[in-house]
Amino acid sequence: MKQSVMAAALCACAAGASHAQAQSVTLYGVVDTGIEFVSGVGAARDHLVRMPGLAGTVPSRWGLRGTEDLGGGLKSQFVLESGFAPDAGTSNQGGRLFGRQAWVGLSGSWGQVALGRQYTMLFWSMLEPDMLGPNTFGSSSLDSYLPSTRADNAISYKGTFGGLTVGGTYSFGRDTVNAGPSPSGANCAGENPADQRACREWSVLLKYDTSWWSVSAAYDSLRGGPGAFGGLTSSRLRDDRLTVNGYVNFKNGKVGGGLLRRDNDGSATPRSDLWFLGASYALTPAFSVDAEAFYLRFRHSADKAWLYAARATYALSKRTSVYGTAGFLDNRGNLALSVSSGAIGANPAPGGNQLGAMVGIKHIF
Repeated sequence: MKQSVMAAALCACAAGASHAQAQSVTLYGVVDTGIEFVSGVGAARDHLVRMPGLAGTVPSRWGLRGTEDLGGGLKSQFVLESGFAPDAGTSNQGGRLFGRQAWVGLSGSWGQVALGRQYTMLFWSMLEPDMLGPNTFGSSSLDSYLPSTRADNAISYKGTFGGLTVGGTYSFGRDTVNAGPSPSGANCAGENPADQRACREWSVLLKYDTSWWSVSAAYDSLRGGPGAFGGLTSSRLRDDRLTVNGYVNFKNGKVGGGLLRRDNDGSATPRSDLWFLGASYALTPAFSVDAEAFYLRFRHSADKAWLYAARATYALSKRTSVYGTAGFLDNRGNLALSVSSGAIGANPAPGGNQLGAMVGIKHIF
């Protein structure tokens, strides 16, 4: 009897060990913060010194991701990713627990299908050509949606075949959180039986990569709904973005750029073009520099802005680095964009310019 029990226990342990080997779960994250200076704030052109809560070089986050090998080349996958403000320890993305990503899916040689809160295809298109990305001084200062290109209630497909990547998303209700007039929560839950179009989102991606260059095109469409922020208060209204971009790799560096065209029915100046061009270069294995220029123009309007930004990063180890970054924003017309996307509350008077600088530390785990 004892031998039978022992044999059963050994079989159970073996089965458990086999299952554990087939499944992998990883805890990961980034903590990135520093001290920021912003000039020219408000009509009095005051200056502000603060610790921003949204971004340094990248937004702070922690998450869990896992895969299970189901056999025959099929895998199940999941990601749960939470964004947080390191200055106060609070949750970002409108207070969501897993506001950055929360999805489960299946993948194989045919690509990946996922369900849940996830990035749209605009994110994957802009990820590499935009040199500074979500840096506190960068493209997110001119278009606050760019670091928040995610959709709730979404189904996605993305597959890579040789150098060609194709993908798409469709959301039944793009943003369920009410977080004030902010990309953190646009108050557009959708899934409304009385209005099937309300708060839908869709995006598509076409991308081609080689070992030294890449070109990409993506389209992202946000549909409005009753009570939604950003002026999109009806399902008849849309906020659409089209980007064409690319990059070229060279020894120790990269140059990237492109155009982001926006058609926003919720704005008094709906048509705009955002041009960007940047470069990254590693001076040594530990020391790198990035610089980027942006030009935002609203059609049939005097509103426009130039933004120049740069960053220097020194790696103390594979996981820890220190950095300094700076930006200068020149608003024209009635624009009052802030040079900093690191936190709210630093906008200049209409037509004002701003200088921003920040030093910080980033740790990856």
